[in-house]
Amino acid sequence: MASNKKEILFHVPEPTLRRLPWYLAYAKLVLKNGEMYLSSTQIAKNIAVDASMVAKDLSYVNISGRTRVGYDVKQLVDVLEEFLGFTNTHKAFLFGVGSLGGALMHDNGLEQFGLQIVAGFDVKYQLAGTSINHVPIHHIDRFLELQRQTGVNIGVLTVPVEKAQEVAEQMIAGGIKAIWNFTPYRIRVPEHIIVQNTSIYAHLAVMFNRLNALKELKS
Repeated sequence: MASNKKEILFHVPEPTLRRLPWYLAYAKLVLKNGEMYLSSTQIAKNIAVDASMVAKDLSYVNISGRTRVGYDVKQLVDVLEEFLGFTNTHKAFLFGVGSLGGALMHDNGLEQFGLQIVAGFDVKYQLAGTSINHVPIHHIDRFLELQRQTGVNIGVLTVPVEKAQEVAEQMIAGGIKAIWNFTPYRIRVPEHIIVQNTSIYAHLAVMFNRLNALKELKS
């Protein structure tokens, strides 16, 4: 069963995987409001995507709706959470305890989606021995020791851009297999390492560009 799920996940298009959490968030909201059933048309209308796309995306998930009724909302929430891996706790180390790294360590919402940051690492010796939101901070020199003790293989990268490649290589050498990269630098990694790039600056550039295009259209 686990191997079948793994095969399915590797065949799910990335755009679909990006949209499934949207459906989950909306289904949770509907469930909180006491609704029992939810159609793909309702989902599409409320999160501004095409209904046929919703139906296609959910076809990758082990759930089927009832004709003229829709999906059982509780079942949809449970299935999506399990499919996306949000029901399991994945422990992670964070590298770079600056303003962004500190904010992520403060974010208790990450644990609702299955990610628990269990330690932060930084080059600043004055940060060693402190904590943020009850998460201990260590000097980067202790990374190898703590990785061997815990087996944590997920790393959140929030270092300054000029240090991104260097720290990423240090993470990989120390046993990190998946990197959530918040820097605007496209790190180079071996093929067997998973990288998810989430640069807030790149998203800002897209937003600013579209805003300027809208202004030009109206002028």
